Amino acid sequence: MRTILVINSKGGAGKTTISTNLAGYYASQKSRTAIMDCDPQGSSLHWLKLRPSHLESIHGANAAPHKASPLSSIKTWVPQNIETLIIDAPAGVKGLMLQDLVRRSSHILVPVAPSPIDIHATADFVKDLFLVGGARNAKTKVAVIANRVRTSSPGYEPLERFLTALKLPFLTKISDSDNYIRAVEKGLGVFEMDEASTLAERLEFLPIFRWLDGHEVPVSQPITQETRLPEKVVSIDKSGKFSSMRTNGKSIISSLLTTTTKFRDHL
Repeated sequence: MRTILVINSKGGAGKTTISTNLAGYYASQKSRTAIMDCDPQGSSLHWLKLRPSHLESIHGANAAPHKASPLSSIKTWVPQNIETLIIDAPAGVKGLMLQDLVRRSSHILVPVAPSPIDIHATADFVKDLFLVGGARNAKTKVAVIANRVRTSSPGYEPLERFLTALKLPFLTKISDSDNYIRAVEKGLGVFEMDEASTLAERLEFLPIFRWLDGHEVPVSQPITQETRLPEKVVSIDKSGKFSSMRTNGKSIISSLLTTTTKFRDHL
């Protein structure tokens, strides 16, 4: 089972947006998917309640810890046949709970919002992630994401410099788009919405899926739309209506949902 932990000790980093869109994508790809909500607010579980019944099902697990006890074994919360588990971590996670989450995760995504407060808090958290959480000694892969970004905002350049300085794979920039809000309100991910209207958001998530599928990412260098894509792709352009939209001679849509042979073998 691939276990993807979405975590940052700072609240408001957009962890639930990342978690729900990852879950929606993998479910749409027929991977048996679960989303574990460790946050007492239960935002991911609320999203699941809104999810239309005709879509691929996603198992929801409420793993919010009681104040009197740390997180119990994650394996007791999800069915054993689950192939992809997304963990939506709470804000302020530390100590034993942080160690438990890191130990059980194959991949860790750290979203960071473009504000001085978020940058400062994340700098301390990344230190704890490795020193306290044990990510340095674990086999877990760690990457960072710029989240809720408006590139015209003066706060973005300091954020990009900070993420580059972390010496971790910097995967992508997730925009502060209304489509993410609409998706959450309907219990959807952007990959389950209209293709034409969510093209930009789908491209934003593409580098995350490539990294999760095992593609190497240079440290501190975000993947862009110009990054060379593998030859074997899954096309979602069945109508041909995007044939005029091309990047480096390839249809953007035909290159969008890159699925490696390794990933397909696991489905």
